[in-house]
Formats: sequence, C-alpha cells, structure tokens
Amino acid sequence: MSTEKFSISGEKVVGKVKDLIRQGNIRRVRLIHEGKAIIDIPLSVGAPVAAVGILAAPLLAAVGAFAALVTECTIEVEKVDESPP
Repeated sequence: MSTEKFSISGEKVVGKVKDLIRQGNIRRVRLIHEGKAIIDIPLSVGAPVAAVGILAAPLLAAVGAFAALVTECTIEVEKVDESPP
C-alpha cells in the first residue's frame, strides 16, 4: 500500500476527491487541515464505482461543507498497489 499527499485549495477539494474515488484503487481518503485529520473516508477496494459514488454522496456533501470553510488543505490518499506479487 502506498500513500500520497496533495496540497489543494478549498474550492478544488470536492472535485479532487471525486476523481480519486473514480480511480478505484483507493483504500482511504483523509482531509487534513492544519495538521489534524478532519474527514476520514474509508473506501471499499474493488467495489463498483457507481456503488461507491452512491454511498459516498453524503460524505461528499460533508467534504463540500468543509471545503467552503478552508482556503487550503491536504488530501492524504492510501492506494492499493496493483502490481502482481
């Protein structure tokens, strides 16, 4: 499993989170502001993208509310390595 971090402006957070969910190899998305994890979104690996999108809709609404309050935050992403063993 690998971890990536993105520093992003508040207005682009929702779009970036949606893009990450669509990738499908994401295990967890964490929004960090001023060094504290504000929102932690666990995702099911291998779940159909449509199902994840439906289940994530309330979380995306929370992400949108958070994004409206901050000017910049960090998105931390845990990805599942897809390389064969």
